[in-house]
Amino acid sequence: MQCDLNHSKVALVTAVTRSNVRWHSAPIGAKQLAETIGILRCGLDEEAWADTTQASCAEKFGLKRPPALGGPLPFDLDRAHALYQALLEPAAKDIDGKELILVPSGPLATLPFEVLLTETPASTDLAKAPWLAKRFATTVLPSVSSLKALRQVAQTSKAPKPFAGFGNPLLNGNGESADIAERARQARLLQSCTESPETKANQIAQRALAKSGPRAIVSLSGGTADVEQLRRQIPLPETALELCAVANSFTPVKGEVYLGSEATETKIKSLSDSGRLAQYRVLHFATHGALSGQVHGSIEPGLILTPPAAATPADDGYLSSSEISGLKLDADWVVLSACNTAGGEESNSEAFSGLARAFFYAGTRALLVSHWPVSSEAAVAITTGVTEAMMSHPEIGRAEALRRSISALIARGGSNAHPSVWAPFVLVGNGSS
Repeated sequence: MQCDLNHSKVALVTAVTRSNVRWHSAPIGAKQLAETIGILRCGLDEEAWADTTQASCAEKFGLKRPPALGGPLPFDLDRAHALYQALLEPAAKDIDGKELILVPSGPLATLPFEVLLTETPASTDLAKAPWLAKRFATTVLPSVSSLKALRQVAQTSKAPKPFAGFGNPLLNGNGESADIAERARQARLLQSCTESPETKANQIAQRALAKSGPRAIVSLSGGTADVEQLRRQIPLPETALELCAVANSFTPVKGEVYLGSEATETKIKSLSDSGRLAQYRVLHFATHGALSGQVHGSIEPGLILTPPAAATPADDGYLSSSEISGLKLDADWVVLSACNTAGGEESNSEAFSGLARAFFYAGTRALLVSHWPVSSEAAVAITTGVTEAMMSHPEIGRAEALRRSISALIARGGSNAHPSVWAPFVLVGNGSS
C-alpha cells in the first residue's frame, strides 16, 4: 500500500494485492495531514515538545505548559482513528487479514501506522484501544520499486552464527549529575554477559532521550569526531541488559555480545575485514544514534561507539553511514535500538534514514528501527519478544513476530500501553519473509 501526496497536495492511497489494484483520494489535504501528524507526534515523542520551528505541542493541545517530565504524553485517540478512516478504511476489504507493506511519503513517513485506531475508541484505556498494531503486521518500504530490489537480494542468510550485539559504549556523561556518574559506573561494570546484568536491572535508569544525547553536541574536526565531546554523551548501561537478554534467547547456541571496551569501530571493522561479521544472521546495535544534521560538521548519520584514546580516520568513536555501507554483512536483519534510526533526512524524505539504507547496502535484508528516542525497558521487551516469537514460530516471519511482541507489551497495561513506549519500532524492508 502506497500513501503519498500528488501535485494538487491531496493524499492518494494505492492498495495493491495479488489480484487487484485500487486507489482512492483521501479526504484530507496536505496542510491538514501535516497538522494531524504533528499533533499525533506530540503524543508520542517528548522531544517534539521542545520543537520551536512550528506551533508548540502545548499550543496544539491548548495547554499552558508541557506535561511533567517523564509523565504520560497526551495522545489524541480521535485523530488517530480519523486518520485511519481517511487513509485505510476505504481499502478495508482489500487489506483485511493481510500483512501490510506500507510505502509512505512526506509527513506520513514520520508516523508509525501502528498508532492508528481501526475503530472508534470505546474508552481511554490504552491497553484496550483498537490499535492497528494489534490487527495488522506491517512492514515499511522506502519505495514501491524497492520491494523487487530487496527480494532479489533477500535469499536467506547462509551465516552459521545466530546473533551478535554491540552496545553499552563507555561514555562519561556531562559530569554534572550524580545519576549520570552512577550510570557511567554501571556501564563499566557491565562489560560482558557473565556480569549477570539482570541482577542490577533495578539500578539502571531509562535510556536518555535525544535532547540529552547527541543533538548539537558532537563536532567534527579534520574529518574525525571530537572524542572528548563523544565521551560526554549519556552512558547507556541498560543496553548491556538488553543485548544479553536477546543473545541468551537463542538456543542451542547463544548469541555473542560486544560491550564496553569491545563496542568499538576497530572491533566492528576488524570483524568485517576478517569475514566474521558476515557469519551472524542477526546484528543488534544498542547505542546512541544520530541523524544527519544532528552532528556538527557532518552530513552523515551514524552510531556512537566507545571513543578511542585519540581519534584516527579508522576509529573516532562514530560509525558513520558511509563506514557502515562498507561493512561486509550476510544478515537476515539488523536491529537498530538507538534513537531516531527510522527518521528521514528531510521532511519529505524516504521512510528510513541514510543510516538504515547503509545497512541495506552492506548486506542486510531487513531492519528494526526506531522513530523516536526509545525506553530501554521497552527495547528489551520488544526485541526479546520478537526473537522469542521467531524462535518458537519460525514460519510467521518478522512482521508478525513484531506485531505479537508489541501486542504483548500493550497487554501489560499501565504505562506500557502508551504508544510512545511501544510504537517507535518499525520493520523496514520485506526481505524473504
